Parts: sequence; C-alpha cells; structure tokens
Amino acid sequence: MFRILKKERLNPTVTRMDIEAPLIAKKALAGQFIIIRADERGERIPLTIAGCDEKTGAVTIIFQIVGGSTMALDEKEAGDSVPDFVGPLGTPTEVEGLKKVAVVGGGVGCAIALPVARRLHALGCEVTSIVGFRNKDLVILEEEFRSISDRFCMMTDDGSYGERGNVCVPLKKILEAGERFDEVITIGPLVMMKFVAQATKPYGIKTVASMNPIMIDGTGMCGCCRVTVGGEMKFACVDGPDFDAHLIDFDEAMNRSKTYAEFEARAREKHCNLFRKEVR
Repeated sequence: MFRILKKERLNPTVTRMDIEAPLIAKKALAGQFIIIRADERGERIPLTIAGCDEKTGAVTIIFQIVGGSTMALDEKEAGDSVPDFVGPLGTPTEVEGLKKVAVVGGGVGCAIALPVARRLHALGCEVTSIVGFRNKDLVILEEEFRSISDRFCMMTDDGSYGERGNVCVPLKKILEAGERFDEVITIGPLVMMKFVAQATKPYGIKTVASMNPIMIDGTGMCGCCRVTVGGEMKFACVDGPDFDAHLIDFDEAMNRSKTYAEFEARAREKHCNLFRKEVR
C-alpha cells in the first residue's frame, strides 16, 4: 500500500497529491509517468509524475477529475492509501544540451510541463513558458512556472486573466519577431499540440509533444497506447510519451481518444449515483 501524504485542490476539477513511494522518488526523471489504482477493483490510471522529493520519498501527481476512476481517487484523503503505484514508466524527456527552449502547456497538461521546465531551468537553459487555460478559475501552478521561467506568458481563452487567446498567439509573435529556440516542448490537449506543431514547422524548429493516449498496462503489451508517428506505429508507454510533433498523426490520435467516451460517461454517472446513495 502507498500512503497519501498530502492532498490539495488546485482548482474545481484538478487535484494534487503527494504519494509516499521512495523508490520511485529516487529514480524518476522529468517526463516519466506512473500507473495508479484508487482501490483493488479500480482501473489503472496513467499519470505523469509532477515532482519528486528524495528526502521524504514523496512523488507528486496532479490529475483532473473527469471520470469514475479519478472521482474515486479524489475521494481519498491524506492518510489514506492506494494499493498500486507503479513506476517510473516511459522514456524521460531529453533535455541535455538544450540552451533555449519554449515550454508550451495547456490546462492540466501544465502539470506535466512544469517538471520539464524545472529540469531545463536547473540545467541553466533559458526557459520561455507559455501556459493557457479556458478561464481564470482554472489556472494552476502559476507561481511555480514564474519561478523557473526567464519569460512567462499567461493566456486565457476568454481573457479573464493574463492575455486573451490561445498559447499559439504569443508563440507566433515570438517566432515572427525573429526569435528562435533550440526546441519547443508542448504538453496539453491534442488539438492544442497540433496547432503548436503547425506554428513551429515553417521555421524548422524541433518540436516535441507529450502524448497521453488510452493506456492499460504501461509496458507496451496491450497496444492500446499506439500512436502513428511518421507513418509508423509507436507505443506511447515505452517509445514515448514524447514524440516529434511534426510527425504525429494528431487527427488519428484525437479520433482514438474518443473511443470510450460513452463508457466513461456511464462510469462517471454510476459513480455519482453510488456516492449519492452513500451520503444519504
């Protein structure tokens, strides 16, 4: 069993937890993920590692409450335990040798982008962080990003905080002004990453996207996490999750991401109904 050391609500739909897992905390690198189950009968939930503390043995995860499984996980409190917490899995983000990078995060994807930006900063890289949210109420991790960014751009779709528009607006302005990056790393909704890739491609700037497709075992055996990259099939859990964004078939990935939408909606409603019965 793995004990929950701390729980914090970052916004109405996003929760941060510190899980006691010293072996993972000692080995995990930016860009890797874990698989967690809320209970013995729960489904496996892949979550990117948002941070580690070797001294306390804590591994930080940040997740959005979207379905029955994440609802069950969110019902856990500090002091409770989860039966399974496996990792670190996946290939770490390649950051060595980079001198100037733009990290572009959207929504809860910012939780994945932060440890990458933090690692780049620690290596002496010049970091431009561009983060976007639908509105002010959904903003997370702002201060954390500001503390490790040489330049920070906050965007909201409705203009309720920061600048109005999506993350491509400042990115395009920077590129059109003649500035260049060794690499652009983008993490967030598939459609956002697709447009970031389109924005950088005319300039020939290497762009890496972190993919989070449907996943079950995290070892490449089930094949559920397949993505098409440069016309070849790759498995996000072992070949990724980072891939060349200019080669990813984002349209295919978006279609596959909707495969279990109806099932997830039923699971969410079932969980809500069970919860209502329990609190009566």
